[in-house]
Amino acid sequence: MKAVLQTMVRIWTLVVKEFVAIMKDPKSRSMIILPPIVEFLVFGYAATFDLDHVRYAVLDDCRSAESRQLLAHFEGSPTFRLVGQLHSDREVAECIDQQGARLVLRIPQTFSRDLHAGQPAKVQVILDGRNSNVAAIALGYVNAIVDRYNSERGTAFQPGGPEIASPVLQPVGRAWFNANLRSRWFIVSALSGQISMIVVTVLSALSVSRERENGTFDQLLVAPFKPGEILIGKALPPAACGLFDGLLLAPVAVFWFGVPFRGSALALIVALGVFLVCIVGVGLFISSLSSTLQQSLLGSFIFIVPAIILSGFTTPIENMPHWLQVATYANPLRYVIASCREVFLQAGTLSTIWPQLWPMATIAAITLSAAAWLFRHRTA
Repeated sequence: MKAVLQTMVRIWTLVVKEFVAIMKDPKSRSMIILPPIVEFLVFGYAATFDLDHVRYAVLDDCRSAESRQLLAHFEGSPTFRLVGQLHSDREVAECIDQQGARLVLRIPQTFSRDLHAGQPAKVQVILDGRNSNVAAIALGYVNAIVDRYNSERGTAFQPGGPEIASPVLQPVGRAWFNANLRSRWFIVSALSGQISMIVVTVLSALSVSRERENGTFDQLLVAPFKPGEILIGKALPPAACGLFDGLLLAPVAVFWFGVPFRGSALALIVALGVFLVCIVGVGLFISSLSSTLQQSLLGSFIFIVPAIILSGFTTPIENMPHWLQVATYANPLRYVIASCREVFLQAGTLSTIWPQLWPMATIAAITLSAAAWLFRHRTA
């Protein structure tokens, strides 16, 4: 019992020392609160798949009551913003080439006549395909407005396609967990894990290399501390800072961006805690491998960028090549993003996120063991 208490006292001494070092170091101190909040707000506002005020231009060769009725649906939609009336095909090419508009609606001269004659009525939608994702979403909005126009007239036509009879069966969609289909909910609900990962990776990666660069690493080795105690003492402060940031950003997501929090707070804390243990292991491995702070920072970003890309944060993992999908199983960020989204949007609890917890616990055991081995190897 006495030996256990002595070990705890030594670890606590190291934890306090590490916290003091973090607070005294301007590079480390500056990463704890302000940058994560700024990154969170920037991501929350900028990283969204929703389109608002899509710039469009019109080339109306028909100039009839029917064409004006169709265009009125676009002018009354908050999704679209009219930027110009075109008068020739040459202006269409210039408008798209110079990115004056995301799309151009071209209504042919025969539009009204074809509608009255029961012939196929066409509307040409010319899209800027340089950003294929934006073009596809914008085309979906156009089709939705055309469908509304069809329902008012009792007939249907497709942009660039033939007129068809109104369908007898009309599908009614219902989106679970995100009824408004707001992509910001999807993005913001996962930011706690991603931003806390950046903080913890950098803080833990600077830990050992900062000692080397400051000339205090040898003093630490001759002190009455075991290598395992040193690692624990250096692991706990970054993990605590990361957990603080992750839990700080959760209410910002709820009260600032309006993302619902339907799950268990305990589940979120456990998911972030297990995940941050994984990341601390990675950071300490990088720190043990590095001799300078610059090497630690470089190693951190070599890990962070692929981890984000392969996490499913913005692009579905299912769309990646099979060999990359297999590689994502070793990425702890994949699991914490799934856990955070489940807790926020799907009322996740400890039992429902367990399939994400045990892989992170396995990765944590591997990363911490690797960091401990390398630390003992480099200090031997």
